[in-house]
Amino acid sequence: MKRAVIITAQGVEDVEFAYPFYRLQEAGFQVEVATKDKMSVVAKHGLPIRATMDVNDLKEPDFDLVVLPGGHEAPDRVRQIKVVLQFVRDINARGKVIASICHGPWVLISAGIVRGRKMTCYAGCADDLKNAGAEYIEAPVVVDGNIVTSPHYRDNAAWMKETLRVYQAAQK
Repeated sequence: MKRAVIITAQGVEDVEFAYPFYRLQEAGFQVEVATKDKMSVVAKHGLPIRATMDVNDLKEPDFDLVVLPGGHEAPDRVRQIKVVLQFVRDINARGKVIASICHGPWVLISAGIVRGRKMTCYAGCADDLKNAGAEYIEAPVVVDGNIVTSPHYRDNAAWMKETLRVYQAAQK
């Protein structure tokens, strides 16, 4: 069974959570939702999200793919959780797919895995990526190895299409 986890918090952008949640299920993934203390959260525009696991239970061998959605508030909360940052570093070290959109790359910056990588994000975070050593590219989706980034929920389809393509390519 293919397993994915979406790591989020209060104030996540609704469609940046919901689109990958259902798209990954359509692609045959079991999708977990990890939050601090396994707390259910409410997305930015009111979507209720039920957590299925606590971030303290995240273990790299248990997952094939990680999604870090945006919204301004959620990634800022998530990037402050040390166990999440270590989990992201572990996933990256194993070359597993990390998909991040909007402000989600803040988590990758805090995990210290963006230096020398080509990435995109919400325009307001571009300086953060550059200052952390990434090459910011203004595009609907950017793939650099195992990391797939996108700037905005209007790019959800391209983002998830590339995420699944990168995952499939890694399985060969």
